[in-house]
Amino acid sequence: MTSMLAMHRFKLTGLLIMANTGLLLHLLAGEIKPVAGWDWLDIAGEGGSAILLLTWLGLLLKSRPAGYVTNLLFMGLACLFFSLFMDSVDEFVALPDAVTWDGWLESGPMPIGFILMTLGIFHWHQEQLAINEQMRNRERLFREHRQFDKLTPLGDANYLRTQLQLALGEAADKCQPVSLIMLDMDAFSRINREYGQAEGDRLLQVLTQLLLLNLRQHDLLCRLAGDRFVVILPHTGERQAQILAAELGDAVRSLAYKSSRHGERIELSASVVALMARDDATETLLQRLNIAMARAKQSLTVRYG
Repeated sequence: MTSMLAMHRFKLTGLLIMANTGLLLHLLAGEIKPVAGWDWLDIAGEGGSAILLLTWLGLLLKSRPAGYVTNLLFMGLACLFFSLFMDSVDEFVALPDAVTWDGWLESGPMPIGFILMTLGIFHWHQEQLAINEQMRNRERLFREHRQFDKLTPLGDANYLRTQLQLALGEAADKCQPVSLIMLDMDAFSRINREYGQAEGDRLLQVLTQLLLLNLRQHDLLCRLAGDRFVVILPHTGERQAQILAAELGDAVRSLAYKSSRHGERIELSASVVALMARDDATETLLQRLNIAMARAKQSLTVRYG
């Protein structure tokens, strides 16, 4: 819990500064009301709602990594919290009639918060639909084959070979192309060495979800070994496979992954290659793919070594 919240400490700090700034403005411009003038019903309703929103914020930040959807949900909840917090402060501080900005502080953030929350929930829903569709296929296959990786919800190397053989047979019968993508993380051993194996395992789990979100429903992602993944692309020619491979590489580079220990961003990149089957046997096709990856890794070493 602490490590996940630490990733969002700047968001929480910003919200704390905004809330205290609003409180300070009220104290400077007005006077504290006597206890007899407090409306306890409004205090309980507005203050209790603000506390609940703050609790929701904590649960959100505890359970989600940094990203676009998380930012939308956080900003929406933060606007709603700020609006209700200002309403609560107004119950304790009396402002002169000439002051009008308090109405903007109390009511202005509310509609903005609802809009941001709606956008965040919509994108969250789309995100879950994509993951659920991928996982539904894997749950069915898990019951049938039991050949899945222990760390990620993906098929292992043996399952990859079985499904690739089926895909090649189906492609030959229907005269349809089938392609493969191989993705291998760059300098993954350094992450294990500097941050520990637990961090490396966590990264592989996050990476799995990222790749699933960037694949089509009929694509099949498997973990070949270690930090190396293979995607089977039915009905896909080499040109389209190369486009999809480039998109996966861009997605990895754009991932704002934060370490669980100190919350610092870990820069990521991956070598990605794609090729189309050309009357290959399963092992021959995988061998071609491994050779293409070895050349890509060699080119990376020459460029940065």
